[in-house]
Amino acid sequence: MNRTFFYSKSLLIGLFLISQSTQAQSLPTVTNIDLQPLKAQVNRLIEAKEYLGEPFTEATKRALGQALGQADESEAVVSVQEILDKQCLADIQINPESRVKVNAGPAKRILVEQGWRNHLVKVRNEAGVTAPLHANSPNASPHAGSTKEQIPDRWLGLSVFNSQPLTKSLSGLELEYRIIQLYSRDAGKRDGKLSFDVGQGTQDLGFRNEVSLLFDCQPAHNLSLQVLDENGKATTAGFEIRDQLGRVYPSQAKRLAPDFHFHPQVYRADGESVKLPNGTYQVKFYRGPESHVQTRTVTIDDQDKTESFKVQRWIDPSLMGWWSGDHHIHAAGCAHYTNPTEGVHAPDMMRHCLGEDLKVGANLTWGPCFDYQKQFFTGKDDSVSQFPYLLRYDVEVSGFGSHQSGHLCLLRLKQQMFPGGKSKHHWPKLGLNTLRWAKRQGALVGPAHTGWGLTQTTDDLPTYEVPPFDSIGANEYIADVTHMVPGPDGKLVPAVDFLSMVDTPYVWELNIWYHTLNCGFRTRISGETDFPCIYGERVGLGRSYVKLDKKLTYDDWCEGIRAGRNYVGDGRSHLIDFRVDNVEMGVNGSELRLAKPGSVLVKAKVAARLNSEPIPGLAKRNYAQKPYWHVERARIEGTRKVPVEVIVNGYPIAQQEILADGELRDIAFEVPIQYSSWIALRILPSSHTNPVFVVVDGKPIRASKRSAEWCLAGVKKCRDQKRRFMGDDEIDDFHETYDHAEKVYRQIIAESVAD
Repeated sequence: MNRTFFYSKSLLIGLFLISQSTQAQSLPTVTNIDLQPLKAQVNRLIEAKEYLGEPFTEATKRALGQALGQADESEAVVSVQEILDKQCLADIQINPESRVKVNAGPAKRILVEQGWRNHLVKVRNEAGVTAPLHANSPNASPHAGSTKEQIPDRWLGLSVFNSQPLTKSLSGLELEYRIIQLYSRDAGKRDGKLSFDVGQGTQDLGFRNEVSLLFDCQPAHNLSLQVLDENGKATTAGFEIRDQLGRVYPSQAKRLAPDFHFHPQVYRADGESVKLPNGTYQVKFYRGPESHVQTRTVTIDDQDKTESFKVQRWIDPSLMGWWSGDHHIHAAGCAHYTNPTEGVHAPDMMRHCLGEDLKVGANLTWGPCFDYQKQFFTGKDDSVSQFPYLLRYDVEVSGFGSHQSGHLCLLRLKQQMFPGGKSKHHWPKLGLNTLRWAKRQGALVGPAHTGWGLTQTTDDLPTYEVPPFDSIGANEYIADVTHMVPGPDGKLVPAVDFLSMVDTPYVWELNIWYHTLNCGFRTRISGETDFPCIYGERVGLGRSYVKLDKKLTYDDWCEGIRAGRNYVGDGRSHLIDFRVDNVEMGVNGSELRLAKPGSVLVKAKVAARLNSEPIPGLAKRNYAQKPYWHVERARIEGTRKVPVEVIVNGYPIAQQEILADGELRDIAFEVPIQYSSWIALRILPSSHTNPVFVVVDGKPIRASKRSAEWCLAGVKKCRDQKRRFMGDDEIDDFHETYDHAEKVYRQIIAESVAD
């Protein structure tokens, strides 16, 4: 045998064994640290892993819980390290002089072609540094994921995850774990050099702040998707794909639109695909809350594959003329990224509406990225709309102008810019002045996220506790609702058309609405998500279902909300064709006239769907915890039933239980009416109709003196809270607005039924 070959082979074997030994060895243990901050950091780490779509296994989470629960803090600290060290790609030591040293960790060095993976690194911070942790590599492409980057050694993308729920910088604790995100352009074995530092001057080649690692980059294959609706036609649906360890594909790390990094799901149209390495996957697919969530096991084995997915619905309100929509979604701000562009574009939002079977999406431009996003406003349906799916750009006054008085949704605008400027910096601070401008152009207007600032200490509904009126919900509404303003033809119309529902706690939302209805005001309600701010899970978590007799248009859909020909909810229950005697909700003013007191017949078609087994813990969750509206909260304990309630002047006066199996059922109630009142149906907190107004002997609704007194107290509280936000140019308008409101409520108190 050639001696040189023998020695070379022996050297390679020795290096391989050393490498394997290095990878398998345990990392240095940190002792003498406080358990409480370590526990907080570990909990943030668990949350971050979930957020990034690569959660710890249930076994690992159980083990961490047991370790952190030990009575002996020293043993707990050691046990946590024994669990997490095994998953660390590197051990980073920051010595007392802030020099950084790096050694290989024991974690498996597996990446995936054309995809991102998240790995842990252990940081032993002897210097108590509180700077951000940085990672670099000569193998890293500046544009990871770009097909244009073909330099052989520049195969890697990397960054340190320094966003919430983790902190931007190191905490200064002697021990913490961070997440590094790695992308592989290629498949096969790849050598990568990683270096870490905590700022200029902490890099020191003599102190070995870098480490070379050999990665196994698993090849990915195309899973082509045939996506069909319930009729066998091509469509778009949501797909949540996880491997046997619970990791999400495509990786949520560094996703680009139309896929959003804060979603476990992606939306794919018929004929599109995802890339997956070899393995077995659980694929959940669905198309909004009106469909069944289906699950399938798919195996990828060294080749491309095609799978067919057909949506199964449990109800389709559009076949009965009821069209779903979400009047409050955003293409920028909150969970959206601001780079490389300022938010996302219309095709991306349209894909999400299609995947959730949301017929109407109101894409509201607001404070963040306003001057970039304003270019998409046209005053008509965006060109990406494809009937019956409509997307329109409108405005939310939020982050500017009158937002401190309460955010405002302005829909069906013809002009998006308040006169006097080209941006967001010149708008009125008094909400009523913005409403006057919007109503002159025929807009549909209402406060966003109604419940903020209207907090209550109980779940009583209605409640007569006066809330603080100290936030950004329907605060100034308590005064604005008393005002009439000129419409497009100069005739006076209500200053407020609707209150937003579903995205804040239902008690806070409904309470103010019930009280103002009891005073005779006829504000309607509409469902919203405030995506991706209050809710980022998906568009259409809060919806309005509007009845239209003609072809769906955005303008007519908005008009249906103004008329109150809609119900709102989470899409998991439905209150269809609600009528009182011969008056249909939303038709001819929703008004039934009676010459004298008597009984009326309340009718509707209702449906709800619960799984056979409850979602653990949801029904007993405090009403002020998310999800605020969900049919599971309405479940009658121990059954698969929900109650349908008749509401008269804010109180339930009749109830019928229905089986929540998805079937549409007819219900009917005889309801006595003694004086002018309003009537609605609800499945609380899942769906709620708008009212039918029953006028007895021609008299206005003055159903509750206590409600009117509550409203007057609310005006005074709101006035005290909002005065400080007004400028000198609007302070007179402000006082006139509130003086008028107080006068109106005092008159209503004098006219109201004592209770």
